[in-house]
Amino acid sequence: MTSFLDPLISFVSAHAWLAYLTLFLAAFLEAVPVAGSIVPGSTIILAMGALIPGGELKLWPVLAATAAGALLGDGSAYWIGHRSQRKILAAWPLSNYPRLIEQSEAFFHRWGTLAVFFARFVPPFRAFVPLTAGALDMSPVRFYSVDIPAVLLWAPVHVLPGVLAISALHEYAGLPYHHHVGKHIWILAVIGGALILALALWIIRRRRGSTIEPAAKPRP
Repeated sequence: MTSFLDPLISFVSAHAWLAYLTLFLAAFLEAVPVAGSIVPGSTIILAMGALIPGGELKLWPVLAATAAGALLGDGSAYWIGHRSQRKILAAWPLSNYPRLIEQSEAFFHRWGTLAVFFARFVPPFRAFVPLTAGALDMSPVRFYSVDIPAVLLWAPVHVLPGVLAISALHEYAGLPYHHHVGKHIWILAVIGGALILALALWIIRRRRGSTIEPAAKPRP
């Protein structure tokens, strides 16, 4: 596995802009209805955060790319809903997921404006509540007054665990960041932990019946 990480880390070091673009797209796609429940954006962000302590990526550009992607994704979903109103909720492909649309509406009605804030931290609502907020005619001022603080908090919450884990493990092991073997072991640990967490969350959502399942097609 370290033989795989060597060229990967070298590539990221030489083409950091591609890594930042990947972070931007991962955060953006998480806010896109349907796609946001499939793309493991949080896992990608957490794993890439593990490359910050070694210098392959820089903290502030990572935070900026992640926050910008999330904000643009939320804003795009909101404006689509705001312009189309409720009819977007019954249009394809959302028409295939009536249960999740109902849950998103119930979530929005229960929490009101704060639903936009809470949804940023709760998959799969993260990918549906901004669209629902727009479709239910939430004003742009109210939406952005909650969404911007949520995104600014969400970005470091997803980036910093990888940074802190690698930093703490290096400090605990007494290894310099350029130590070849130690560096790869810790990066593998964080990436593996992120994948395990993503799998655990997927299993929990599936058992609770919160996963997205297309509506059954009527039999002829």
